Amino acid sequence: MEENTQRPILRQRPRRISVFDGQDLRKAILAGAAWLEVNRDTINALNVFPVPDGDTGSNMAATMKSAIRNITESQEKSAGAIAKQVAHDALLGARGNSGVILSQTLRGIAAGLENKPTFNAQDLAEAFQKASQLAYRAVIKPVEGTILTVVRETADAAMKSAERQNDLVVEMQDIVAAARQAVARTPELLPTLKQAGVVDAGGQGFCTILEGILRYMRGESTTSAASLNGAASATAIAQPSVETHTKKGRVTIEEEFGYEVVFLLRGKGLDVEGIRQTIIDMGGVSTVVAGDEEMLKVHTHTLTPGKILDYGVGLGSLLDINIENLQEQSLTYAAESDAEHANDEPAEPEAVNSDQLATVAVVSGAGFEKVFKGLGVSSVVSGGQTMNPSIEELLDAVEKNPAQKIIILPNNSNVILSAQQVVELTSKEVYVVPCKTLPQGIAALISINYESDFSTNCKTMTEAARTIQTAEITTAVRSVQLGTLHVREGDFIGVINGNLSVADPSIEETLSDTLKRMNIDSYEIVTVYYGEDITEEQAQETARRIKTAHSQLEIEVVNGGQPYYAYIISVE
Repeated sequence: MEENTQRPILRQRPRRISVFDGQDLRKAILAGAAWLEVNRDTINALNVFPVPDGDTGSNMAATMKSAIRNITESQEKSAGAIAKQVAHDALLGARGNSGVILSQTLRGIAAGLENKPTFNAQDLAEAFQKASQLAYRAVIKPVEGTILTVVRETADAAMKSAERQNDLVVEMQDIVAAARQAVARTPELLPTLKQAGVVDAGGQGFCTILEGILRYMRGESTTSAASLNGAASATAIAQPSVETHTKKGRVTIEEEFGYEVVFLLRGKGLDVEGIRQTIIDMGGVSTVVAGDEEMLKVHTHTLTPGKILDYGVGLGSLLDINIENLQEQSLTYAAESDAEHANDEPAEPEAVNSDQLATVAVVSGAGFEKVFKGLGVSSVVSGGQTMNPSIEELLDAVEKNPAQKIIILPNNSNVILSAQQVVELTSKEVYVVPCKTLPQGIAALISINYESDFSTNCKTMTEAARTIQTAEITTAVRSVQLGTLHVREGDFIGVINGNLSVADPSIEETLSDTLKRMNIDSYEIVTVYYGEDITEEQAQETARRIKTAHSQLEIEVVNGGQPYYAYIISVE
C-alpha cells in the first residue's frame, strides 16, 4: 500500500475559494494530470499478479495526457466548455479498462458542469454524482473494490461536504480524504487484492489525480504536464445495418429499395437517441444519428422520405438535404457489375479487406503480426500487454478502412472495453469479438466465412474464440502469496486463461505443470508461440519435451515475437 494513502489531510489552507471558472478548472486538471504522471510507476507496481506488464498507471496517465492536449494553452473561461473538451479528448485517448472508466468519469463531470461558466461546491458535488453514475454504466458487471468504488465514495463525500459549506478547497480536501480511505479499503472488498498485498491500482490512480487537483488549490507545486496534439472525432450512434451476403464478390442487400435520406438538423435540446429511435420506428433502415444537442447529422434509408423530413422540420432547421433513389443506384450498379463479371470464372471469396467485411486486430509481436496478416486481417493496431492502444487508434483503423462492416479483435482482456467504445463513435457497423488472447483472435479470424452474412460471422467468430484455451509463461517481477500459490521474484509463472496457476524456478517445470493443469491430454492440437527472448532452437526443444510427454499431440512451433512472455501456448 502506498505511503500517501496513509498521509493525513492538512486542514490548513492558504485561501478560501467559493467559485471556479474555466481557467481555474484548466489549471486544476493540468495539475491532476501532472501528479498522476509523477506517480505513474508506483501505480503500475500495484498489480495483483506479479507479471511484468502492470500498466494501469501508464494507461491512466496516457488517458489524462490525451484529456489535456487541447486545454494546455486554452484561454477558454467557461468551466463547462473546458470540462466538455477534457471529456471528449479523454474518451478518444482512453487506454485500457482503467482509462475507459476514467474517461467516463470525466464525461460525467462534464455533464454536471454543462453550460456553467463557473461552478461552486454544490455544482461540483452534483457533477461527481453524474461521474459515478457514468463510471458504473461503463462496465457490464461492476465490481466493488475497484476504481468504481473510489469514484462512488468520493461523490458521496462531495455531496456531504457541499451540504455543510461552500468552499471548494474544503470540499476537495473532503473528496481526497474519502478517496484515500476508499482506496485503503479496496483489499477488504476484493480478496485478490488482499492476497496480493496491494490496493486497487485504478482506484489509486483516480485518487492521485484528485490529490494533484488539491495541491493546485492549496497553491502547492506539481510537475508541469506536456501537451499533445490530436484530432477530435464526433460521436455517432449507429443502427445495425441490414444483413448482407456475398456472391461472386457482390453484395445483395436484403431490404426493400427506397431512398437514402441525409440531412443536418439544427435545433435546441436535441435528443440524439430519441430521434434515432423515432426514425427507426418510422421505418428508417441503416439509421445513423450523430452530433450533439444543437446539431445532428441524420442518415437513413426509407420508403417515405417526406415523412422523415417532416419529422425533422418539426424539431428544427434542416440543412444540406440529400435524397438518393436506391432503386436506381442498385440497377446501375448491378448492370455494371454483371458486365464486369460476365466472363469471370467461379472465384474464391474475396480477401478480408473487401468492401463487405473487414477485420481490425490488436497485435503485439512481429511474429504474431505476420500470422494475422497471413490470415488476411485488414488492419493491425500495435498493442497488447504494457501498450494498450487508445480508443482513437482503434477508431482510426476502423474509419480508414473502406468497408462498412468491421469486426474488431482486441486480443487482450484490457483492450475489450476500449474496443467496445468504438461502436458508438462511428457510423459503420462494428462488432467486437471479446478475444482475450492472441490465439483466440487467430481462431476467430480463421473461422470467417465470406459467403455468410455479417451477423453470422460475428456469432461464428465469437464461438471460435471461446474454444481456445491459452497459457502464458512469463517471469514474476515480485514475490507474492496468492491463495495456496507462493510466488518468488524471478520465478517462472504459468497463467491459464488469465488465472495465475503455476510458479517454479524452472521454466521446464513451469511449462509441464501448466500443461497438466490445462488437462492437455484431452486436446489434440498445441501451438507454441515463442517470444522475442526465446531462440528457435529453444522453442523446438520445448516442443520436443511436450511431444515426449504427450505423444498424441500435434504440435506446431511459431515465432510470435511477443515481449515479456517467453511462451504463449494455444490448445484446442
